[in-house]
Amino acid sequence: MNGQVVVVGIGGDGWAGLDEARRRAVQGADVLLGGERHLAMLPSEVTAEREPWPRPLRPGLSEVLERYDGRSIVALASGDPLVAGVATTLTDLLGPESVEVLPAVSSVALARARMRWPAESTAVLRDHRTLVRELAPGRRVLVLSEDRHTPSAVAGVLTGAGFGDSVLTVLSDLGSPDEARRSCVARDWDPGHAAPQLHVLAVECVAGPVARPLGVAPGLPDDAFENDGQLTRRDLRASALSRLAPSAGELLWDVGAGAGSVGIEWMRAHPSCRTVSVEADPERAARVERNAARLGVPSLQVVHGRAPQALEGLPQPDAVFVGGGGTAPGLLRQCWESLRPGGRLVAHAVTIETERVLIDARAEFGGELVRFHVEHADSIGSFTGWAPARAVVQWCAVKPLAAVADSWETGETS
Repeated sequence: MNGQVVVVGIGGDGWAGLDEARRRAVQGADVLLGGERHLAMLPSEVTAEREPWPRPLRPGLSEVLERYDGRSIVALASGDPLVAGVATTLTDLLGPESVEVLPAVSSVALARARMRWPAESTAVLRDHRTLVRELAPGRRVLVLSEDRHTPSAVAGVLTGAGFGDSVLTVLSDLGSPDEARRSCVARDWDPGHAAPQLHVLAVECVAGPVARPLGVAPGLPDDAFENDGQLTRRDLRASALSRLAPSAGELLWDVGAGAGSVGIEWMRAHPSCRTVSVEADPERAARVERNAARLGVPSLQVVHGRAPQALEGLPQPDAVFVGGGGTAPGLLRQCWESLRPGGRLVAHAVTIETERVLIDARAEFGGELVRFHVEHADSIGSFTGWAPARAVVQWCAVKPLAAVADSWETGETS
């Protein structure tokens, strides 16, 4: 579309709370887009055509914008439209140069003010299912609730994780004349109680005697994952993740995912990390999904299929972990060629056949080979001895950056 969409943030106090700049934008509009609640906040002297958001929003939004192309469009949104708001969607669709944002005070800022919680020590979650990643004694979390039943779901998660003494505070209708708050200990929350529709949930984490925070370092305990034995064990998983080196926004392919442990821990490293887990066995694929949901990374994508065929059409990865199926013809080559420049590939072998494949891969692509022998203390009668696990060979390689690769091909050096 031509022209610019102006996104105006509006708070619970409605028209009365708009400053002069936001009022001028609304009064100068030909078309006002927004939720029915926001549109109803405007006085009758605002004569612009009013268009409620389409449902579903994103698929219908392009058609609405095209219909009003050439006219002055203002979109109304709650608080700061760039905090889990529609301004983000409009920017994705139109580009940042076509969207102007005039924010109000966000519900997050209002919630922190009511709780007297500093921004630098408060986590903000858009999806309550990721709460388990934040659980730690004394942790403060604001949850942008999905609906009236989010507090009940959060209370269940806290209680099940041994954080039942945590305090939940429902902050409803923030900034409006009907603003209210209600606090309750998580284990005492009535599952049948529905919170007000518009609210932010504040969580003060209190660990009970059976609480078991998982922390943020790689190498979660093996029993944190439901598994059938097909699991990258803790010590090897920590080593693999250190070489995969997850960074914000990056994508991992977890090929032959088994229980999904490496891909799950990759996503736990940063909220914007993404994983596609590829698993041929349907029971294991379902298990990966359960593990991901329970460990706070419900957006992990599972592809049920056999590699390398199942890799076709997947988005380009920043890193690849091959935990199973390394002997499949062409698998490692396809993974290597799919990697972005600077991407990391880590593969494990427990059989001689797979070990031979990794040795050949190192000869062709470079990198390092490491052989792990891990032993755990175990009982020998009334004494204690070492019980060795199977040796595992790990191959790790970093794909050259384009400039370096070009210099290799031309024989030039810097």
